[in-house]
Amino acid sequence: MKGKVYIVGAGPGDPKLLTLRALEVIKKADVVLYDRLVSAEVLQLLPKHARRRCVGKSPPRKRKLQQSEINDILIGEARRAQNVLRLKGGDPFIFSRGGEEAEALKRKGIDFEVVPGISSAIAAPLYAGIPLTHRDISSSVAITTTREASSKRAPRVKLSEIASNVDTLVILMGASTLGRSCMELIRGGLSRDTPVAAIQWATTERQRITLFTLGEATSDRRSLALKPPCVIVVGRTAALANSLGWFRKGKVHTCKGFRVTWARGRVEGRKE
Repeated sequence: MKGKVYIVGAGPGDPKLLTLRALEVIKKADVVLYDRLVSAEVLQLLPKHARRRCVGKSPPRKRKLQQSEINDILIGEARRAQNVLRLKGGDPFIFSRGGEEAEALKRKGIDFEVVPGISSAIAAPLYAGIPLTHRDISSSVAITTTREASSKRAPRVKLSEIASNVDTLVILMGASTLGRSCMELIRGGLSRDTPVAAIQWATTERQRITLFTLGEATSDRRSLALKPPCVIVVGRTAALANSLGWFRKGKVHTCKGFRVTWARGRVEGRKE
């Protein structure tokens, strides 16, 4: 007997941001394979009878499962259980390797359904009061990551080239490479005064927003102390977190007293 696998986006953290379809699937799950960063609040919605296993990427000191191993576990569970839930943070097809899991299931002839989730690339800036597009200052957005497959001979993401071709840049999984990324963006032509916002634990009570500039990120990386989960927004709209921040549970911090402000159609930085 073969079951059905539901590859479901758990969203950025707040369970109220789950889709109705995601909630339907969660409630009928027999087996759940979930990512490490799926929020505890979302996991509380799982049925008590459901068998659970965390298959997400683990902290450095623990052995992490390879994607091929996760695929094998998913296939094995689908052959034993009726409703298998693969619960992934954000959206399953945005830097979440859901496409690879769907391909593995397809090869084995296992039925599956993919349920969209709200990506942190969209939700984190919104909860920080940062519009990714703005009629006056941003007409284009790019979403990227600085963590690429180790099998690649050379990085394919060239931030220096992206810098000059997009108004707003959203970087996922970029906390550990922040300094290097900012230097590359400066080499690509962005001003050292370009506003940057780092949003940690977006949409939850732990949300923290740190505002700084590209120049500060390259010269004073230790004071930022960013840890995952973290979404980084680079561009003039990042400055609007000062004035449009509406999520009162979150906190806004600035690097060494630097604040970025938007006024009269331009963004400028100043020391307070």
